[in-house]
Amino acid sequence: MTSNILMIRPVQFAYNAETAVNNSFQVASNDASVQEKALQEFDAFVAKLQAHGIDVTVVQDTAEPHTPDSIFPNNWISFHSNGSICLYPMFAVNRRQERKQHVLDAIDEKFVVDSTIDFTGSEANHLFLEGTGSMVLDREKQIAYACLSPRTDKGLLELFCKQFDYTPVAFIANDENGSPIYHTNVMMCVADQFVVICLASITNDTEKNQVVQSIENSGKTIIDISFHQMNHFAGNMLQVCNQQGNAFLVMSSQAYHSLTSEQIATIESYQPIIHADIATIETNGGGSARCMMAEVFLTTRL
Repeated sequence: MTSNILMIRPVQFAYNAETAVNNSFQVASNDASVQEKALQEFDAFVAKLQAHGIDVTVVQDTAEPHTPDSIFPNNWISFHSNGSICLYPMFAVNRRQERKQHVLDAIDEKFVVDSTIDFTGSEANHLFLEGTGSMVLDREKQIAYACLSPRTDKGLLELFCKQFDYTPVAFIANDENGSPIYHTNVMMCVADQFVVICLASITNDTEKNQVVQSIENSGKTIIDISFHQMNHFAGNMLQVCNQQGNAFLVMSSQAYHSLTSEQIATIESYQPIIHADIATIETNGGGSARCMMAEVFLTTRL
């Protein structure tokens, strides 16, 4: 886990029709104050993380080009302890414009970047892998969990794993209506000692057993969540630490309030929970707390 997080402060946050075609978590809103409310939620979320000693690099988005989902940077970029950054091919055409140079410059100014691995050329072939949305990485055990969907191509998953020396664990996960879950990080979260996962979404018993076996072999406890809890973003969590090395599990308030007292007690037996109200962002954007945070594992410049 890392104490360094990249977050993009929104300028024109809004419901994105291009992503809604396969993101069942999005709900269109006619509220003219969506951007204003999203900004308030974003700033309060950042302040809460910083109050716990977590280092947040906030980069202001730009009005042009218009990028309504820029608040979710983990889909287009990831950062790795070997000094590399990875750029990913995106399903929605208007999301590809989130790869803005000023964001890369802000990272380069603060951290040491040794190399860039660029998978974005796959967009020309309509093949996609949307970063740590498509893949939930167990960075310690070097396992990449991925539910395959129109946004998560198995071949690209395997290419990533070959590049970074990860073991792929691919499976199909559907919501209760039988539709593919668009991103793996809405149905599972991998922490250092436990995994939060909606096992009911993996309908193939062989695949489910493979996922369970992989988690158990990595020495982690399984915290199983229901479809109802998943629909309230209880799978969209991220473990981070502060600069003193204290671990926290970060989630939205909606996710927190969907958990049972037993689940909360289990999580808190490992570490404290940080939760923030980001309801406007969740409703219009179809993503939650984990999607808003891109973990930075690069070395900080002196």
